[in-house]
Amino acid sequence: MNTTLQIRIDKSTKNKAQKIFKKMGVDMTSGVKLFLNQVVNTESIPFSPRTKNGFTPEYEDKLLKEVEWTEKYGKSYNTIEEAHADILK
Repeated sequence: MNTTLQIRIDKSTKNKAQKIFKKMGVDMTSGVKLFLNQVVNTESIPFSPRTKNGFTPEYEDKLLKEVEWTEKYGKSYNTIEEAHADILK
């Protein structure tokens, strides 16, 4: 027995998803069914959430903290030659 699922989503996301599904030869309904079946099969979200930079949120947060620390406490150089000399000593 089938049932109906109604969701609200912003128009931009819907349109972008439809275009992607169309390129894959799948309609929106089939794409959502594929996703939900994968949720059931894996008993989880079937992908690792990523930031726009392609990292997991935890890893990106770690990188940003390292950059912040480096900018505050790290060594800086005026020229590449100066950096090479320091590294090679």
